[in-house]
Amino acid sequence: MSAAPSLMENQAAPALIAQTGDSLREAFGKALSGLADEFKTVVVLDADIAGGTGVPPFRTRHPDRFLQFGIAEQNMMAAAGGLAATGLIPIVTTFAVFCLRAVEQARLSLAYAGRNAKIVASHPGLDVGPDGGSAQALEDMAAFRAIPGMTVISPADPIEMKLATRAMLEFKGPVYMRTGRSPAKRVFGDDHTFEIGKGKIVRDGKDVTIVACGVEVARAVEAAELLAAEGIEVRVVNMATIKPIDKQLLIRCAKHTGCFVTAEDHNIYGGLGSAVAELFADRLAQAPRLLRLGLPDRFPEKYGSQDDLLRHFGLTPEQIAERAASLGMRSAA
Repeated sequence: MSAAPSLMENQAAPALIAQTGDSLREAFGKALSGLADEFKTVVVLDADIAGGTGVPPFRTRHPDRFLQFGIAEQNMMAAAGGLAATGLIPIVTTFAVFCLRAVEQARLSLAYAGRNAKIVASHPGLDVGPDGGSAQALEDMAAFRAIPGMTVISPADPIEMKLATRAMLEFKGPVYMRTGRSPAKRVFGDDHTFEIGKGKIVRDGKDVTIVACGVEVARAVEAAELLAAEGIEVRVVNMATIKPIDKQLLIRCAKHTGCFVTAEDHNIYGGLGSAVAELFADRLAQAPRLLRLGLPDRFPEKYGSQDDLLRHFGLTPEQIAERAASLGMRSAA
């Protein structure tokens, strides 16, 4: 495999900072509560599941800015549009799978109307493995990414979630952001920065590029560490913003590695992998070989822990490493 210049700015290849930490929903809740006095027009909308979305700290500090809608997600989403029209910044909080039942209201009342409202969705993907396929939102990023004007974010760890929460509040326009209920591995240090629409190389390499979002970033870093022991240099890109995706960074990376792997806790159709494939098809005459890792086009038929389901669908660090190595060898042949 040919050598390629580093795209990082004198940064060492990172290992995971910590194996466990706050869940992404906890990190969001703490960040939101801490920002509430600065962003005085923020109101939180809840559909009777505040304990599951991370917002109790905000509710405790600002009960007058916490609006309870009961189990009525469509009404809550539509009301967010009206609240935004008055100058408030409504944050709709619920589980990702329940956001799917309110896509029409998000489309019309928020995006079509150009409202400055935010949707923060917990329990996405395989994060709710034991709850079964009906509770696993595997299509949420695809659904919201397809809505014109909707920004889609999936932060990687608690540090990035804190930064993304501020960025989301400063951003003007509708945003869909994923969180999660399981303890999240720490990828970044306290000096990490975040900007909507910008990806970041967290580990450099010349043989294979792994582009990941959300909780898969930590698994991609672990996969890169496994492959480094075998002499395979892997570039890991954290693509926390799925829409608008960082086109310039991906094209730069495509010029330096001949093969790409995308990894996401989501259906392989419509999410991160699709966004990367669309970009390469539109912009590159000779696109790199691309392997999309995620959930196949079916509802999970297996119940179990998150770890059980990750193994079943080939999304553990070991399985990502194996698939990436195989792709790299085929590209070099």
